[in-house]
Amino acid sequence: MNQELVDEIEYTNELLANSGFFSKGDIAEILEEQFIEEDIDFSNIEISFSQGDNSNFEVLENAFIKLAGENIIAIHNCGYDIEEGVTDAFELFVHLKNNKYDPVGFCFYTFEDVEEAIEDNKLKITFGDFENNPDKALEIGKIVFSTLKESNFDVNWDKTVNNQIEISIGWDKIFDENKEYEMEGAFEAYINNN
Repeated sequence: MNQELVDEIEYTNELLANSGFFSKGDIAEILEEQFIEEDIDFSNIEISFSQGDNSNFEVLENAFIKLAGENIIAIHNCGYDIEEGVTDAFELFVHLKNNKYDPVGFCFYTFEDVEEAIEDNKLKITFGDFENNPDKALEIGKIVFSTLKESNFDVNWDKTVNNQIEISIGWDKIFDENKEYEMEGAFEAYINNN
């Protein structure tokens, strides 16, 4: 195995472990899928989780729960990139509508955003509405912005629909097998708070 491949596997393994969203089994499975052409057995790969204490992440989690109560679908680790995230948010919207709920908008961050948070202590949060209405989307952005501000995050945003909201956060999420995040967790948080 060449050094470049070794480094890439090591980086991906560390990133997945430090994100706090995946179990050891999930990580081995993701590595297997990502490096499928290499024909490597990842079943015994060493995975060491970050030694964070979850305190910063808990503040973010509580802010997202509060946003769910404001009729906004708030999704942690939503898709790999913004395009996937928006698709997932709309999918969840349809699911909630079918269950007689009427969310006004969404906010989420993607796995790419988590990667940036781990590396640079900055997390970008995407927001929007479900009707492609810039005024409504801006209203959602303002609610997300003020909720994050009230949670004592250092928040950066130019108050336009074209740019994400950015918070400063030392990423310290710890994997918890008893909690759902992503779409399932967002669905639960939404129905429990509306």
